[in-house]
Amino acid sequence: MPVLDVVIEPARIRIGPRFALTLHRTLRVPDDGRVYPLPPGLGTFPIRRVRDYRDRVPPSWNCSGGAFVPLYQREALWLGFHGTGWKPNAVKVAIGGVNALTGESDGPALTGEPQNYLVTPLQPWLDGIKTGQGSIRQFVAMPLGQGYTVEAALTGEERHGGIQVTVFEPRPGRFPQTPPRASDAAAGPMRSRSPAMGVGAGGAMRQRVYPDPHGIDAWDPDSFGSVMVHIVDSRRYREITGEEPPPTPVDTAAYTARGLPWFDIYDEGRGDIAPSDRLAGATTIAAVDTERGAGSAEGGSVDIPDPQVKRIAPARAGDGPDRDPGSPPPAP
Repeated sequence: MPVLDVVIEPARIRIGPRFALTLHRTLRVPDDGRVYPLPPGLGTFPIRRVRDYRDRVPPSWNCSGGAFVPLYQREALWLGFHGTGWKPNAVKVAIGGVNALTGESDGPALTGEPQNYLVTPLQPWLDGIKTGQGSIRQFVAMPLGQGYTVEAALTGEERHGGIQVTVFEPRPGRFPQTPPRASDAAAGPMRSRSPAMGVGAGGAMRQRVYPDPHGIDAWDPDSFGSVMVHIVDSRRYREITGEEPPPTPVDTAAYTARGLPWFDIYDEGRGDIAPSDRLAGATTIAAVDTERGAGSAEGGSVDIPDPQVKRIAPARAGDGPDRDPGSPPPAP
């Protein structure tokens, strides 16, 4: 049974004494055969607790509990991980019950071969499923029941949806029990009609998933906490909460035309876990659209001038890389 406390706040979810999760709005990159740099963070999604709306949410949510966030159909997001360098955590991410790094059904165990988890704060964010060497395919929200999700591609059914995050503590004695004098406790990133939705595979982006430098024996399999993050469309979010969801983000072409930055990170020395053949072979949203004769809803390719790609250093122990565009994006 989980032993770490899970605290759901309006802008973050805290699991255990040091880890926090944020969910960030971002541009959706085209699925056009190119591998794009990292898009910016355009603010965090509002997070609401299922238990506060138990009489308005789907009954199945009351069994799994957790939180929910509003996304427009085909909107993209990335996950921000906040932790401490002096005592890190192992983190597993699953979408629709499928591990985002291996493509296997998500279970309770950590595995080292293949590595089915990441280490935070070494890994400051995750933007998608691990499909290539040095690259991922973007997390994009899609309705359940229409065959667009990674869950549908790999399992043939869509029962779970949403995103599940499980955080493990290190084994006792592997790391300090108290922070050093100059604490890095705030480390983390700054990139700043179906009622239920899942996650589909979008365009490709440059992003590494770093190998665990501590080894799988560093993590305590019996000391963990888990949270389910359900996804709802904007209409359903309004019905459940009475609140307006954030406005739809600007499209990629308009953002780039304004000269605002994209991001690349100097992290070649940190390595990259092997890509998942299962995830690499999963049907993408664009492929499903093509099979059905549907036109693309994401726009065409975007040429990003090299001077517009801001190159950033990897996170230091107490300082997360900055993916904030630095000025407001243009109105949609």
